Amino acid sequence: MNIKLSAVALLAIIAPGQAGAATLTDAEAAFLEQVVIASAVLEQRCPGYEANGAGGVQLGASLLGSTDAAMAMINAFDTAIKAHDGVDYDPANFRPEVSEAAGRTFKRVHAELIEDPQRACADYGEASAVRGLLRRY
Repeated sequence: MNIKLSAVALLAIIAPGQAGAATLTDAEAAFLEQVVIASAVLEQRCPGYEANGAGGVQLGASLLGSTDAAMAMINAFDTAIKAHDGVDYDPANFRPEVSEAAGRTFKRVHAELIEDPQRACADYGEASAVRGLLRRY
């Protein structure tokens, strides 16, 4: 009985803190993943692709419901990069959940881009171009 009571007490202490943590909506997570993938393609200097800012905002607006929401997510991602790199950033734009999700996606995609750059650049670059985040040149 003591073990059960201790477990319940521990859970009661931990749960409120986790409940207060912000999470991404499904739409935010989907858009953020696409932005991170496109940025990884550009960071890896995959040949034949460049950023398409207007296309990225359009995709974000269609997923999130407005251009303001799309720009807010793009700004939160930019802030996460700056925070990670130790560069000054606006703390009002920092969202820990964006930083964590972006970091996980970037690590996964970057590993694939390093492991098989020709295949991964083609796959991720083309997918990002189709979605409008990148354009071919």
